[in-house]
Amino acid sequence: MDKTLEKIDAFLGEHHVLSLATFFDDEISVCSLFYVYDKNSNSFIVASDDKTLHISHIVQNPKIAGNIVLETKIVGKIQGVQFRGEFFELKDATLKKLYFKKFPYALAMNPKLWQIDVHYFKMTDNRLGFGKKLIWER
Repeated sequence: MDKTLEKIDAFLGEHHVLSLATFFDDEISVCSLFYVYDKNSNSFIVASDDKTLHISHIVQNPKIAGNIVLETKIVGKIQGVQFRGEFFELKDATLKKLYFKKFPYALAMNPKLWQIDVHYFKMTDNRLGFGKKLIWER
């Protein structure tokens, strides 16, 4: 695995909530979603209801952006990942199992699962130097 992706994967494994931004027809939406990241497919797996604004956007425009951050006031410890990709209904049974393994209580809600295929990552990691950025593109 690429060293940049290794660092990003390690960061993503320490967190479980992402912010997702969508856009369609001059309307912007942002939401927070629990996620599982699968490094083999370079994808986030999330759950969301069809009736949400962000899903109505995605049906029309599957291109998304998002971020995951470490919340800290200590400048030298700031870390975060921004990403871009495409959002679609999850079909892969193996990835579904990953989601429910991490969030077993979600089974009771029988959620619809979705996949975010990541095309671009930008990680800021001030532990590597102030404002240090790591970029990965497919």
